[in-house]
Amino acid sequence: MTNCPDPATDDLLPVELLDFLPCNTPQRWIDAALENPALLLIDHAQCEKKAASTAMSLMFRYVDRPELLTKMSQLAREELLHFEQVVGLMQGRGIDYSHIPASRYAEGLREHVAREEPQRLIDILIVGAFIEARSCERFARLIPHLDESLARFYRSLVRSEGRHFEDYLGLAERYAGKAFVAERVARFATHEQALIEGEDAMFRFHSGVPAARDH
Repeated sequence: MTNCPDPATDDLLPVELLDFLPCNTPQRWIDAALENPALLLIDHAQCEKKAASTAMSLMFRYVDRPELLTKMSQLAREELLHFEQVVGLMQGRGIDYSHIPASRYAEGLREHVAREEPQRLIDILIVGAFIEARSCERFARLIPHLDESLARFYRSLVRSEGRHFEDYLGLAERYAGKAFVAERVARFATHEQALIEGEDAMFRFHSGVPAARDH
C-alpha cells in the first residue's frame, strides 16, 4: 500500500475505500485535470454512460442473481442521472459533448478477468469496485481545487460512487466469500496501481500521469 494521508480530502472518503485502493492519484494527474477542465467533463460524462451500460449488461447476463439485478438496476439509474447532470453542467459552461477515445484504464483491468464462470462474474464485480473506488477518490482529490458549483456536485458524487463501490464489492463477497475476493483484489490492485501511476499519452478521467514531453 502506497497511500499517504491527504487531510484535505481523506475525510470525505470511507476508510474501507482508501484501504482498497493501492495508491493515491498522483499530483501530476490532478495538475493535468485542472489544465483540461473541458476534457475532464467530457470524459466524465462518457464514464457515467459506460457505467450505466455495464450495469445493464450485468442485468442481462446474470438473470438468475436477484441481488445483482436489484443493485445493478439502482446503479444504472443513478449513473444515467449523473450523466444527465454532467451534460447539464457542460451546457452551462459552453462545453460541447463529443465522443473521444477512452483511456486504457478499464480495458487494462478487464484484460485480467477470468474467462470461465463463476470466477468471471467475481472478477467483473471486482473491476467494477476498482472503477467506482478510483472515481470516488479522484472526485475527492479534485474538490479542493474546483469552483463552488462543481465542487458541490463532485462532493455529492463521492457519496454515491462510494455506495457503488460497496455494492460491487459486497456482491463479489456474497457470491465467492471474503477470503477468495481478497486474494483476487490483491491481484487486480497490482494492475490498477500500474495503470494509475504509469504514463499515458492522453489525459482522461481514469488515465495515468501525463507522459513526459520531449523539448
